[in-house]
Amino acid sequence: MSKIILTGDRPTGALHLGHFVGSLQNRVKLQHSYSQFVMIADLQALTDNAENPDKVRNNVIEVALDYLAVGIDPKLTTIFVQSKITELAELTMYYLNLVTLARLQRNPTVKSEMKQKGFSADVPAGFLMYPVSQAADITAFKADTVPVGEDQLPVIEQTNEIIRKFNSIYGNVLVETNALLSTTTRLPGLNGKAKMSKSLNNGIYLSDSVDILKQKVMSMYTDPNHLKVSDPGQVKGNMVFTYLDAFDTNTNKVKELKEHYTKGGLGDMVLKKHLLEVLDNVLSPIRTQREYLSQNKEGVFEVLKSGSDKAKNVASATLNEVRRAIGVNYF
Repeated sequence: MSKIILTGDRPTGALHLGHFVGSLQNRVKLQHSYSQFVMIADLQALTDNAENPDKVRNNVIEVALDYLAVGIDPKLTTIFVQSKITELAELTMYYLNLVTLARLQRNPTVKSEMKQKGFSADVPAGFLMYPVSQAADITAFKADTVPVGEDQLPVIEQTNEIIRKFNSIYGNVLVETNALLSTTTRLPGLNGKAKMSKSLNNGIYLSDSVDILKQKVMSMYTDPNHLKVSDPGQVKGNMVFTYLDAFDTNTNKVKELKEHYTKGGLGDMVLKKHLLEVLDNVLSPIRTQREYLSQNKEGVFEVLKSGSDKAKNVASATLNEVRRAIGVNYF
């Protein structure tokens, strides 16, 4: 059985539908075929939230609840908290000696995220070097497969550069990894102008109540030129159809709605009511399970502790190999 680590999610808020369609569903499937590690990346979250640690701390449990509610099974998947695996920090320190500042600054993923967050020369050092930290996360478990979106491919490339450099100097200890690209495109936000994001306040969350879900669906961006029901409507760029394509399993129904809307005679409100029904069918069982799990948060933390203990044992074995290879196993 191959090993897989999902670098997981930064606990800066509850997870949204973009996470669900982009990665969470995938993790539920993959856990039956791989030895899967899923990380709650609290240390990475602190790279741009160092002055707001409570935000990160409070959301660790929220992300864990989302994981469990969608069906990630701790009997099949090792769910762990990054900060509990201190071996990752030591591995990161060794790897930092194998990569230059110029190389980190050239990483397209880092450059894009720095621009998004408004960082320039004032970028926190921890944020700039997070691809090295991710290399530690991946290699600690000798993961040969990492599911990512296309925007994270430069991070996988840099991880393999570090692995090759380490192995060329110290011997073949680390395992190169392969990117498993998501088959789904990134889900845009409700306004259609950007990806779904908590910071942009344009997302539907797995924990949203029916009332909040309804409010958000009814506010969704459609076609600004579709002023009357009788007017022909535009499907492209219409967020209601984008979400129906992602979540409505009745593809024939969606096709009929698109044809009707394009010809005219189909109102936005009818469309949104249909989407509301589709999304509620997806979210209702998740919401119910999440509410049930939230009644026993001690049990959820026990899952995280057990997973972190298991992950620590695996990472510790890798770190010992790395130490021996470098020669810092003095006694």
